[in-house]
Amino acid sequence: MSRIGNRIITIPEGVTVENNNNVITVKGPKGTLEQPMLDNITMKIEGNELSLERENENAKAKHGTMNALINNMIKGVTKGYERGLEIVGVGYRFAVSGNKITISAGYSHPVVIEVPEGLIVESVSNTEITIKGIDKVLVGEFAAKVRKVRQPEPYKGKGIRYKDEHIRRKEGKKAA
Repeated sequence: MSRIGNRIITIPEGVTVENNNNVITVKGPKGTLEQPMLDNITMKIEGNELSLERENENAKAKHGTMNALINNMIKGVTKGYERGLEIVGVGYRFAVSGNKITISAGYSHPVVIEVPEGLIVESVSNTEITIKGIDKVLVGEFAAKVRKVRQPEPYKGKGIRYKDEHIRRKEGKKAA
């Protein structure tokens, strides 16, 4: 029995959830998100409560996945998602201009990444940025793409890391 799939989602005020031709549309104060409905899953809305049911046992995994996706969409259009990144290293820095991020991360050239549509990147300082958006998947994927430019290394801890990330440090070579 899928516990997450059977969870009843409460729809907050100001949010509408619709199912049109197996495409779920969630509209809220921050924007609109769409997600195709997975096979063998049906949605029921009663008042401000949303529940999902599966047609057969083969859709057990999809049941919980669809519930989590809809819950993330509702949270996104009401509160939104954000992910903080910081860069550590001498001369390492972020520069945000318009819809582009220029990253100086110890390479012979600056790395320029274009911000996807639907995301906002704010510069807290020249070593910290915050990625904000309503789509949890898009925010997470873009944060991972930026982090991949220079992943943190375990000896000095230099690189791009998430705000809450702890880097496990290693001891260097010992002299003889």
